[in-house]
Amino acid sequence: MLVDGHDGSVNSWASSDAVRRSMMSNRRKDTRPELALRREVHRLGLRYFVDRAPLSKMRRRRADLVFPRLKVAVYLDGCFWHGCPEHHSVSKTNAEFWATKVANNRARDEDTNRRLEEAGWTVIRVWEHEDPAVAAAEIKAVVEKAKRYRPKNR
Repeated sequence: MLVDGHDGSVNSWASSDAVRRSMMSNRRKDTRPELALRREVHRLGLRYFVDRAPLSKMRRRRADLVFPRLKVAVYLDGCFWHGCPEHHSVSKTNAEFWATKVANNRARDEDTNRRLEEAGWTVIRVWEHEDPAVAAAEIKAVVEKAKRYRPKNR
């Protein structure tokens, strides 16, 4: 939020005060879909780190679930913020701003995937609309495979 001038008026990207308040109340972590996914993954017996940067040189690109010894990073992407092909719809107000914002988020996601994969990580992306139990089973399969192929001398 930017305060513009001595009168306390707000200069913001939001189309209204109500929209600004709503967007500011969105959580960055511990969202309902994230908690549901973590609960299912934990129920399957997997233990993980939460909200952690897989690589120290990428501190601002934090994964939702991280299995560091196995080099597996899980990102739970919101349909609106990351442009889900099934559910994303362009905002009617500030359409150009939001289209640019989502395009930048997607480009950053692709760059994050590329950097992690180049460093030997497996990246799993889950959409917030996906069934947490199904996503957790897929995560478990990837983690179990990583355990089988992990070098023993670590």
